[in-house]
Amino acid sequence: MNKKLPFLTCSMLLFASMAFANDASNTVNTSAQSSSVLETLRDKSAQTKSLQSAQQWGLNDTEWQKYQDLKQGKRGIQSPGLDPLTTLGVESDSSSERRHLAELWVKEEYQRTEKELAFQREVNAAWNRLYPNALSVNMGNAAGLAHDTNGRLALFVRNNCERCDARLAAVLADNRPVDIYLVGSDGKDDTVRQWAISHNIPVDRVRNRQITLNHDKGLWMTYGQGQMPVILQQGESGWQLAAF
Repeated sequence: MNKKLPFLTCSMLLFASMAFANDASNTVNTSAQSSSVLETLRDKSAQTKSLQSAQQWGLNDTEWQKYQDLKQGKRGIQSPGLDPLTTLGVESDSSSERRHLAELWVKEEYQRTEKELAFQREVNAAWNRLYPNALSVNMGNAAGLAHDTNGRLALFVRNNCERCDARLAAVLADNRPVDIYLVGSDGKDDTVRQWAISHNIPVDRVRNRQITLNHDKGLWMTYGQGQMPVILQQGESGWQLAAF
């Protein structure tokens, strides 16, 4: 019996070693599987977020991936933080695609502007309740501003201003009577005329005075508080700041 002990001991050690090796192998396999599951979950989460982001902007998967690629390239360096629609639009080589993206952009800007204007109106109302006349802008007999039609808007814009273009698009889409003041026109009618043409200002609405085109003549410096663009709204107490 004693002679068999070494053999039994070796057998037990060998069995223990094999068991330990199997446990270690199982641990490695389990760890690898867990890592693989985590990677899969991360990929699915990233795909879901990507799909949701694309849908928020009205884009499909291909368009969203193109936007992601553009962000990593030259455009991403030239225009960091540029929105997806503008990024795709300016980098598009197709006129039909540019038109599609431009329409999406205008719709997005219109909705955004409407939300901001709605909130701004509530802010104005709160100022009037809490601090009467704090936001009131009495423009008196300032030259060029129309006072003959209730509810008119006065919009101060300048050339090469994306936010100005967005505000203009929202005002035009809302079909509001508006007096447009081009800041930096230097009193040159041709500058205003060319700006109006490039921004597709409806000629018929200009002819019937629903829209007027004006030189700024320093009014923006007085009422714009350094912001661009600026919208003033005509009310019973005169012109009031409506939105920046």
